[in-house]
Amino acid sequence: MKSQRQEFTGAHGHQLSARLDGPDGAVKAYALFAHCFTCGKDVLAARRVAEALTEHGVAVLRFDFTGLGASEGEFANTNFSSNLADLVAAADFMRAHWQAPSLLIGHSLGGAAALAAAEHIPEARAVVTIAAPSSPAYVTSMFGQHLEQIERQGEALVQLAGRPFRIKQQFVDDAGGHNLKEKIAALRRALLVMHAPGDDTVSLNNAMEIFTAARHPKSFISLDNADHLLTRREDAAYVANLIAAWADRYIA
Repeated sequence: MKSQRQEFTGAHGHQLSARLDGPDGAVKAYALFAHCFTCGKDVLAARRVAEALTEHGVAVLRFDFTGLGASEGEFANTNFSSNLADLVAAADFMRAHWQAPSLLIGHSLGGAAALAAAEHIPEARAVVTIAAPSSPAYVTSMFGQHLEQIERQGEALVQLAGRPFRIKQQFVDDAGGHNLKEKIAALRRALLVMHAPGDDTVSLNNAMEIFTAARHPKSFISLDNADHLLTRREDAAYVANLIAAWADRYIA
């Protein structure tokens, strides 16, 4: 596998840090990976999925959303709409320098962003969601005890995945303003929904709602006892290899 650092301009002018993982041989297709909420491009799940896909001849661009990881910007000023715009900007960057992605992969809220972004990336033939919510508003339940304070004061400092993040009312309002199920129904791409029945961060019913809203071709794979972030190496490898095998049918 070959891995190269990249940088591109996000939707709102910030420089976003990225990495392009490519196969040692010829590239047969390109994929774009959207990481989980408050995570980054270098989390285990993103790295393992990219590594497995390169073994199948697929190059993968993974990047840090605005305000996260090594990317510029302030996280408190971002929201689902800005994530969606950053994802489209990443696809534009790929189109300009190599080839637009034929496969979109999103983990957690990144999965919701991938579903919403597909209509803006006509070259995308297939979409994969991993532990994704069926609505961006679902993520506000992760800091539900702070919602009253956010509404009253305009913002609050909340703990997410053991780290403090400042969440503003604009994030909550924006999350509630997206009808993702309409996007899913009009997807017109092959869809793979992956979710663990025991996911205690994003419940399984979200996967069922995504799958029900989508039209064929669509597939569902249970991730058994995997946790939400795929922190066990064997779970990340399992997901990565399944995506590679499934996607080959659509992006070859």
